[in-house]
Parts: sequence; C-alpha cells; structure tokens
Amino acid sequence: MSDTIAEMRLPTDELRDDLPFFTNTLGMRLDMIYPADNPSIAVFSGHGLRVRLEKGAPEPPGTIRILTDSPDKFADGQRSLTAPNGTQIEIEDRNPPLVLPETRHSFVVRRLADQAPWIIGRAGMNYRDLVPDRLGGAMIASHIRIPDGGPVPDMVHYHRVGFQLIFCIHGWVDVLYEDQGDRLRLTPGDCFIQPPEIRHCVMEASDDLQVIEIGVPADHVTEIDHDMTLPTQYLRPDRVWQGQRFVHNIAAKADWQSFRLPGYICRDTTISENTQNVAGVQVVRRGEGTPVWSTHDCDILFGFVMGGHVTLEGEGRDPFALEPGDAYVIPPGMRTRLSKPTDDIEILEVALPGAFETTVEPE
Repeated sequence: MSDTIAEMRLPTDELRDDLPFFTNTLGMRLDMIYPADNPSIAVFSGHGLRVRLEKGAPEPPGTIRILTDSPDKFADGQRSLTAPNGTQIEIEDRNPPLVLPETRHSFVVRRLADQAPWIIGRAGMNYRDLVPDRLGGAMIASHIRIPDGGPVPDMVHYHRVGFQLIFCIHGWVDVLYEDQGDRLRLTPGDCFIQPPEIRHCVMEASDDLQVIEIGVPADHVTEIDHDMTLPTQYLRPDRVWQGQRFVHNIAAKADWQSFRLPGYICRDTTISENTQNVAGVQVVRRGEGTPVWSTHDCDILFGFVMGGHVTLEGEGRDPFALEPGDAYVIPPGMRTRLSKPTDDIEILEVALPGAFETTVEPE
C-alpha cells in the first residue's frame, strides 16, 4: 500500500457552512479537522478524491466533477451545485450513452500534395486529417504514421466508439487485443476492426509504418485500462462487443469479385457481416469495362487512393486527378464518376452503413 497521498486544496471563509455540504450533500467523509477550538482546516475524502478546505487559501474555489452511475439519485438529482465556499459541483453520468451526430454531408477531396500538417498525437504517432470538416462530427479519418520503428510507448486502452477501422498501407505493426491471443501483425492491405471498448495495446512497428484509421463519431474518448494485462488468459475469437466482432482481415487470403461500379473489381474484408452492417470496407482495383456515372444513397462513403491514379469527376465540379495519399468523400445523391483509372489503381472504400444502393447510369 502506498504511503503517499494527494490533496486538492480549496479556500473557505467559514468551515461550519461547508461541513454539511461536503458530508451530507456530496456524501464525503470528514477525515480531519483542526484546530479544535477554532477550526480553520478540514479534510474530506470520497469518490476517489481528497479535499482540503483551508481558511484564507489563495486558490480560487475551482470545480469538482463527480461521475456516477446514478446521477438522478445523487444530490437529489441536481446536476449543478455551488458549495458555500464557492466551489462549483458538476454531477455527470459515469458512462454516458454514445451519441452519433447527424452527418453533415459534403463533397470532400483531400490532396496529399496540399501538404496538410502532420500533428503529433497519442503515443507519439503522427496524424494527418483526411476529412477536415469531419462531416459535422459524424466521422474522423486519419492518415497515421510512425516514422521510426521499434517498441511503441502505448498502454492498454480502449475507445468509446461506434465503429473503428485500422487499415495498414505501409510497413507493419504488432498489436495485442483482448481475448484474441498473442500479438497480431498488420502488413500492407491488412486491417483490424476494433469493436467498441475492446482493450488493446500497440506493441511494435516497422520504420515508416502508415495506417488509415476511421472512427465514428469524430470525437470519441480513449480510456486507459490500468488493471488489464495483455495478452488475456482466454482465446475467444467469436466474442461480441456491442454487436460487433473483432476482425483481422489478411489481404493475401482475400478473393476478388465484381464491384458495385463497372470497370472495377474488389475484395471484401468481411467487416459488414461482422459489424451487423454498421460499416463495409472494400479494396478496389481496375477491372473489365468502362467506368460510368453513378449515384449512391450511403450516409458516408469515403475513399483513399493507395496506389495508381484515377480522376474523380463530380457533377458541377472540376475533375480531380487523384494519386496515392489522396482522400475523398462522396455525399449521397451526387453524380460522380471514377474515370481514367490506371492499371495499378487501388482504392480503400469505407461505407457507413455497409449495405447501400448504387444507381448506375447507362454508358
């Protein structure tokens, strides 16, 4: 047991007013009060917090946030209170429901040549935003890289998300996942579906690792799990997290088939069937036939060019000559055509939901 504790100090003018508030209203325990004849300091503990109220302390009153599984039963259901000493108290749901913002549809083209800045993010990874407007908060698409390989300074963690894809485009990365056995490696063309709240830890990466990460919604919480050790004891590949199964799709084992658009073929990653149609992920290549104009009714349709060149034409828009590293989003109902594909074209297509209708115009 640690012999070190920490306190948060707050000012007060009159302890006798604060005592019933912190003990009765907030349900904290009085641990210490002194001096006996005219108390000026009181120490309370509770809800994982130790608070020291001190007469004349120079700090401002501050804010205490209390997270509880039953906010309606705490403090008579009040969500905002002010202590006699001026401290603001906020009562919040400890596990709030995930809110998926309504998609704000837009036509997006993000060019690698435009040199969008790389931002240093979690665990020292570099992030490039592929959809700057994030469709009103509905999704985030990131191009992530680790320039220098080796062990990754990551911790066991999980994400409060509705959907999350990790797709490798260069290099390799080893990751440990809850109930999925020992390290799993992604190589170019491989992908993981990380079901909501599955515990995992990035272990090691090659030089110049690059992945595409898709997350829904755009703003989601990452929480560290200090108690779980990976790998876990049990191997449960069919375990379900909030309706979704973990997927490790390996490109070398995939079958190629007809794509929804003429002129192309695709390989499916099985993600639609393993997420109950929350999302679908396919890799698209050049096939037989001539590309044509089409529309779709998918809520979010994202594409990332991994190889080759193709021209994205949109009704009422100048054509975009796309090359590796470029990304786009095509909103529902917009007439577009992926024309002039080179023989080595390869596109990552992510659709939310996984099943949707495409209307193809005659040649």
